[in-house]
Amino acid sequence: MKTPADLAAIRVAKKHLVASRHDNMNAVRVTVGMGTCGIAAGARAVSNAFVEEIFKAGLDEKAIVVLSGCMGDCSLEPMVTVEVPGAEKVTYVKMDAAKAARVVAEHIVNNKVVTDYTK
Repeated sequence: MKTPADLAAIRVAKKHLVASRHDNMNAVRVTVGMGTCGIAAGARAVSNAFVEEIFKAGLDEKAIVVLSGCMGDCSLEPMVTVEVPGAEKVTYVKMDAAKAARVVAEHIVNNKVVTDYTK
């Protein structure tokens, strides 16, 4: 059983996970489809990978991760959209944690779409 001090330490350690999910209209918006089919295909791990990679890159104030429902094409799940202000929305398909890391490094940091993962 965890003590109140243990729980407080966990809260401090995981604060960035929650903070990066708050809305900021000028931020890059990463939307992860969390419908039933997305979750079954691994969307939760993809969502967590985006949050972690954004935090590691020091972009937690400039990029947010948002969870949505079904994105419409079960055969392509897990699906993610990346919306950079002033640019077209990009949809990535069949994502996993390694692909999420590459999307953060190339698309969000360097503004270069990873066409290998688009539909």
